Formats: sequence, C-alpha cells, structure tokens
Amino acid sequence: MDRDRIDDLGRTSDWSGVRVVVAGFGVSGYAAADNLLFLGAEVTALDDATSEAKVEKAELLRTLGATVRLEPGATAVLPDDVDLVVTSPGWKPTSPLLAQAVERGVPVWGEVELAWRLRDPDSPAPWLCVTGTNGKTTTVQMLQSILLAAGLRAAAVGNVGLPIVEAVMDPEPYDVLAVELSSFQLHYTHSMSAEAAAVLNIAEDHLDWYDGPDGMRDYAADKARIYERVQRACVYNLADAATEEMVREADVVEGARAVGFTLGTPASGDVGIVEDLLVDRAFIEGRATSAAELCTLDELASQAPHFVANALAAAALARAHGVSQQAVRDGLRSFRPDGHRIALVAEHDGITWVDDSKATNPHAAQSSLTAYDDVVWVAGGLAKGARFDDLVAATRERLRGVVLLGRDRQVIADALSRHAPDVPVIDVGADETGDPMERVVDAAAGLARSGDTVLLAPGCASMDMFASYAHRGEEFADAVRRRIARSTDT
Repeated sequence: MDRDRIDDLGRTSDWSGVRVVVAGFGVSGYAAADNLLFLGAEVTALDDATSEAKVEKAELLRTLGATVRLEPGATAVLPDDVDLVVTSPGWKPTSPLLAQAVERGVPVWGEVELAWRLRDPDSPAPWLCVTGTNGKTTTVQMLQSILLAAGLRAAAVGNVGLPIVEAVMDPEPYDVLAVELSSFQLHYTHSMSAEAAAVLNIAEDHLDWYDGPDGMRDYAADKARIYERVQRACVYNLADAATEEMVREADVVEGARAVGFTLGTPASGDVGIVEDLLVDRAFIEGRATSAAELCTLDELASQAPHFVANALAAAALARAHGVSQQAVRDGLRSFRPDGHRIALVAEHDGITWVDDSKATNPHAAQSSLTAYDDVVWVAGGLAKGARFDDLVAATRERLRGVVLLGRDRQVIADALSRHAPDVPVIDVGADETGDPMERVVDAAAGLARSGDTVLLAPGCASMDMFASYAHRGEEFADAVRRRIARSTDT
C-alpha cells in the first residue's frame, strides 16, 4: 500500500484493505486491535503469551474478524503483506518483529500514535501530558482530580487508567485528557501535539531496555519527545536541569511558554511555594509583581517534597488549560494517592512504619527517603541495571540502618559499603525458607528507635520475589500489623 496513504490515516479515513499487525495483546494491544477492526482494517494480533485472559480476548477478536496468533514464537516473524505495525509499550526496537518491520520499511506506531491519529476531528479533546522517571501516575491522577473539580469531563489515560485509544474513540467526547506517558510509549510517538506537557524528573531507570552505551541518553531523548509540538506550556522541574534543557531543545508551536515548578519561591513565569502556600506566578496577568494562591501545604494529602512537586506540576498543567484557582484547590484538597505510595501502615512504640513499595528505582527511593529524618530503610529487588551510589551518598545521614532483600541486594550493599560504611546493614536474603517480610520487619524493628521511620522504599522492581509492587507492599503491611499484634498480646 502507498506509504502516503498510511501517513494520512485517521479517524475518518477509509481503513478498508489496510493490513495491520498489532504486536502484543495486553490491555492497550487489545484496545488497538478492537478499534482498528471497528474502523475496517484487516487486523492480525500476535502475542507469545497464552494467559487465560488473553485467550478469552483472542476469541472475542476472532468473532469480530481478526486473525489472532497466541502461542510461543508467534511474534518471531512479521507476516507478509503488512502495511502497518501497531506495537504495545515495552517492545524494544531490537525485537525481531519490529526489526523486521523497519528493515522492510513498514511504519511502526505505538498505541499513543494511533490514538492521536484517531481523535475526533470535530471535537478533539486537548491532551495534558506527563512523563518523568517518577511521579507520573500521582501527577496525572492529581490532574484528573483538578479537571473534574472544574466540572470538565476528563479521564486519566495512557500508562494509567483507561487505554488511550478507548478514550479517544468514546462516542461521548471528553473535554480534556490527562495522559501519562512512559518512555516506551513516547519512543513510538511521532505526531502528538499536546496542549501542555510536563517532564517531572530524569534519573537512571529502565537501563535493561535502554541497554546500549548511550542508554541513559536514549532514555532521556525519548522522554523529551513529549515536548515536541506543544501548543501552550512546557512544564519542567527547576531542580532538574535536564528537564529545562529538554524544553530549550524542543520544537514547539509558536507562543508556547516554558513554566518551571519549584519547592522554593517562584520567579515570574513559574509556580512554587511561598511560606505554606502553593502559588501561581505563571498564569496570572500580574505575575511580574504578584502570585495567585492555589492551596496550602496542609490541604495536601502529604507534605513529602516529591508529593508537593507533583502537585505543583499538576496545577501548572491545569492552569495551562485555563482551570480556575478554586478548581485547583478543590482538586488537590480532595486527592488521595493510590496505595503503596508513602502510605502510613502503623505507628507503634514511637516507630512509624511506611509503605512506599511503588518506589521501584533509586530516584524514587531517594525522594521518599528525603521526606523523613531518621530512617530504617528496607530496600532491594530487581535493580534493572541501576546504581545506588548517588542515593546513598545523598541520604546516609538519615539512615539509622538498612534491611536488604531480593535478588540484586548486593548492588545496594556495595554502595552502602562505599558511601555509608558505618550504617548497620542486615541482609535477610532472597532464598531462605519462611516469610521474607516477617524477617524484614523483625530486622527493621531491631534497628529502629523511638522517633524513627521504617520505610519500605525498595529502589527496585518486585518481580524477583513478589507478583507486583502492590503485593510487596501488602506483604510488608501485613507483617508489620502481625508484629504489632504480637507485641500487644504479650
């Protein structure tokens, strides 16, 4: 098929005869395949996994006319006569199917690229987009809360919540979408033009995916794609110079502004903190000499620095869309984070137990650690190629002790021996019999003193020992409660 026709495809196009391979059959892959069939495309869906849920979805797609191959090796070879590949997030460019597509000159779109092209031309809801190494989901959910408080029909979509293709194809149009985007999703996005976009921070992560000699540079470059063609505001972190450089390098729509967020006093054009207030000096007429109050720190669910920074980024994106100060305040005041994000588990005998199992990389763990003064840190899991030297060097004065578990715990232990050799470390291992979290909690209790916080902020992924970060957090919380119950009974 003519390449120009593929490039021009959109919601109102004639998709008949367009042969599309959907690579990957998770939530986003299924949504892409389903809606492409609705548009009239000839769809072949491929996945190597054969879970019960995928088998059920495969049967549904077959009844709609799709060809579905769901078996080990199904994605090893790209079928003949393919006009377009739509890939699920997380597929590396070097995977056989995508490499073959590039070699044959077949366009590769991600779910986000497909969704952008399928927007309703008569009522295309603006996108307010968020990426970064950490804080994306919390920020997008805060943004959704603000938009709903403003009376808008809005949804959190993309890497969180509703698949973005489903959102743009909804028969009842949304007023605005809060879009979380991972670096994987952005890698395959070519034409998106967000109304406003934010990069919250950049730190080492996913170096198992970006595994070449320039892995960190490639990872940051994919994140920076979110600013391309931004229409109104590029929101960046004044404490992270890399995000500001991304804004400087971005090719934006004329008139788009750079808006920084800071935990300090904001300059004109930025948002930040004045005493105990979150304030806007970016989206008011008198920003050169005054600031507009958004909310107080006490009105937020947490005053942890990274949580406050996320709130400022969400507020800036909402204000770029024209949302009122009152709606920002109402949305932030009503917002409560999902579980396993700096969640208080218990307070007992002067010790505070906190579950931040969602801190799955060193940058997130460091942000969590800096919210507390004296910490017994519970860490370890799958490090995904990350290093912990900077984290330990920055937080060693806060560490009362460290409890390590998981496959890559030695990576953290080595960083501790280099930068905090006097901090007590207990290694509970990964393979011993019995409940690992019981051993973790008992070890942490032995290190903690009254006034300390025992903080599960692993800095690593969970899948070496647990089904998910949520499972890890639940096991930690349950073990804490059992220990407290035992001590109360005796």
